[in-house]
Amino acid sequence: MLKTEGLLRAYGEHVVVDQVSLDLPHGGVTALLGPNGAGKSTLLSLLARLQTPQQGRVWLHDLDVHQTDSRQIAKALGVLRQENRSDTRLKVRELVEFGRFPHSQGRLTNECHRAVEQAMDALDLHDLAEKYLDELSGGQRQRAFIAMVLAQETEVILLDEPLNNLDLRHVVGIMRLLRKLADERGRTIVVVLHDINVAAAYCDRLIAMKDGQVAFDGHPDEIMKSHVLEEVYGVPMEVCRVAGRCLAVYF
Repeated sequence: MLKTEGLLRAYGEHVVVDQVSLDLPHGGVTALLGPNGAGKSTLLSLLARLQTPQQGRVWLHDLDVHQTDSRQIAKALGVLRQENRSDTRLKVRELVEFGRFPHSQGRLTNECHRAVEQAMDALDLHDLAEKYLDELSGGQRQRAFIAMVLAQETEVILLDEPLNNLDLRHVVGIMRLLRKLADERGRTIVVVLHDINVAAAYCDRLIAMKDGQVAFDGHPDEIMKSHVLEEVYGVPMEVCRVAGRCLAVYF
């Protein structure tokens, strides 16, 4: 469904994503893991056509993502960037409504209003609906931008570090929501995460990157092993099972 072929991205002589080929089938939650500088966010940006590869292609079904009309792609692929800001002073509800632009071109329909309300409800934003973004905490702003992406109602959702600035309750809430979107609505979700234990608890597939390449790719039970994590992150780790789940201890 979402597929890459030999993606290469470099800045001068520094290769950031090095010949990455992936095949992400319909549905499920996939986490991109790895240390800083491994190429996770750049790979996600290439999937989202926020950056252009020097080599390789990204396919969504039979569409070349980097060659297809922007509006057509925006109806199928939603993106949360790592750094989110708005050049216009917006209220929370106005921001979430922007998620409907590919469908409505600014003229909100009843279907648009339904999608906006559902997204705001899912992210617990109704009490903040009339507040301006610059009046919110970092975590509240992050939830507002995630709601905007959800309101877009795309088949594929790409999220770059969506858990930044969030408290524990909202971390759990958002990961459960992503799990529900995949299980009940068939969404294909790719998320960059730093917390390997959260990734193992909620994701179907873990792709561990190192030096711009895919070092390991598999089910959480395959990746959550001491020798695998130590090779990826370069620090000693012990993996144990707690409540039936793998937990990496690295303190």
